[in-house]
Amino acid sequence: MTAEDVGARTVVHVAGEIDVSSADRLRERVAALVAEQRTDLVIDLTEVTFMDSTGLGLLVGTLKRVRTAGGRLVLVVDSERLLKVFRITGLVQVFTIRETLAEALAS
Repeated sequence: MTAEDVGARTVVHVAGEIDVSSADRLRERVAALVAEQRTDLVIDLTEVTFMDSTGLGLLVGTLKRVRTAGGRLVLVVDSERLLKVFRITGLVQVFTIRETLAEALAS
């Protein structure tokens, strides 16, 4: 996982699996960014190969944290398999999801 500033936004690139064994590291990193007032976040999930309910819960918690701080969160998801998880859970209505990083940064 890496984070980079792109203009006024912070892009968090996540790769691999987001599950019970890896979620804490991502949660801590995002919490630190929000604490630093970096609340205009884009989380790039294009390199994520698997996400379980722990990962979904982490993203919902992140959305709440960012909104409470007055910020916004955009997810980048290009995998149909991952998008299906967001559709089944109804989270496509909760999150702003874009297919590419360029689209997310433009939104």
